[in-house]
Amino acid sequence: MLAGATSIAQASDLLGRNKAPAAPVVAVETFRPWMIRGRALVVHPQPNAGLNVGGDVDISTSVVPELDISYFFTPNLAAELIFGVTPHRVKGAGSLDNVQIGDVWLLPPTLMLQYHFTDLGMVKPYVGAGINYTFFFGEKAKGSFEKFNLANTIGFALQAGVDIMIDKHLGINLDVKKIFLEPDVSVNDGAINGKVKIDPWLISAGVTYRF
Repeated sequence: MLAGATSIAQASDLLGRNKAPAAPVVAVETFRPWMIRGRALVVHPQPNAGLNVGGDVDISTSVVPELDISYFFTPNLAAELIFGVTPHRVKGAGSLDNVQIGDVWLLPPTLMLQYHFTDLGMVKPYVGAGINYTFFFGEKAKGSFEKFNLANTIGFALQAGVDIMIDKHLGINLDVKKIFLEPDVSVNDGAINGKVKIDPWLISAGVTYRF
């Protein structure tokens, strides 16, 4: 009987040694679909006006805070919505050199569709294209002018940028956009009118938070 028990123990031990090792547990990284960024934004217009009196228009550069929200459909594909309000001073150039025309505020919400590259570790570059609709408000005529108006307009946008991630949530962002924007301008109820090809560069840097 003792021999039988010993044989059973030996067989059990042999089966234990031959048993395949348990598969290692692989940690699955949580997919975080939301991202917000707070950035300092430089809006640098590149105007080329076509006015009925000739001459050009110069629009001042502006530096403002900016907020954007992104949603990732996949690790690579995302949509980004950009919020910011910028003040600008408009004056004449060319034959209208140094003629003060007016001040205006811009609200240019922009929706971008982006592709993010994810195979470079902590460095995550991206490119994007999208659409912009710019609201002009708070127009205030200057100098000898009594009325000044820029018409709300739609435009296309291109983008390139990079997020340098410090950890899974926090990172540093650098971003450049080009918006193709050509609103109608009217001064003194149409005494001076035409189109202003603004086409601003939007250059920004700030902080990324992914969640």
